[in-house]
Amino acid sequence: MPPNRRLTVLSGPSGVGKSTVVAELRRSHPEVWLSVSVTTRKPRPGETHGVEYFFADDAEFDRMVGSGELLEWAEFAGNRYGTPRTPVLERLAAGVPTLLEIDLQGARQVRESMPEALLVFLAPPSWEELERRLRGRGTEPPDVIERRLDAGRVEMAAEKEFDLTLVNTSVQDVCLRLIALLAGTPEV
Repeated sequence: MPPNRRLTVLSGPSGVGKSTVVAELRRSHPEVWLSVSVTTRKPRPGETHGVEYFFADDAEFDRMVGSGELLEWAEFAGNRYGTPRTPVLERLAAGVPTLLEIDLQGARQVRESMPEALLVFLAPPSWEELERRLRGRGTEPPDVIERRLDAGRVEMAAEKEFDLTLVNTSVQDVCLRLIALLAGTPEV
C-alpha cells in the first residue's frame, strides 16, 4: 500500500490565479486529485453534478454540516460551499496526491481538523498586480471589485498563518513547486 500523503491546501486572495494554477496542474499532472466541493448555489449552464460541484439544497447542506461530513465550509455571496471529508480521507489513505483549493476561512478550518495538512499561500507579485488582475478581468462591476479588494487585504494579512508562500510570477513555476510538495520531495 502506498504511504499516506499529506493533504495540501492552496489558498490566497481573489485574483491571484488559484484557478489558473489548478487548471494547469490538472492538465499537466492528472495524478493529482482535486477535491470537488459541494455547494448550495444553482448549477450554471454547462456544469455537471459531481464534476464542477456537487449541488445540494440548503437542507442537505445543513445535514452534511450537522453530521460532520464536511472537512470545511464557508458562505460566499449568499451560497455555501464545502469540502466533503470522506473522499479526501480515502485519497490520502490510498497515497494519492490530494489538493484543496479553498478560501482563507476554509484553510483555517482544515488547520483545526487536520493540523498535519500543508497550507500553501499563493501570493501576487505585488498588491498593484493583484489589483490590476482583478480590474482587468472585466467580469464584475466596480462595487464587487472593491469588495474583493477589501477581502484581499484581509487575506494578504493572513499569509503568516500558512506553512509557506508561493509568489505567482509564473504559473508553470508555481505548478512545479506544488508538484514537488504534493510528491513529498524536497522543494525545487
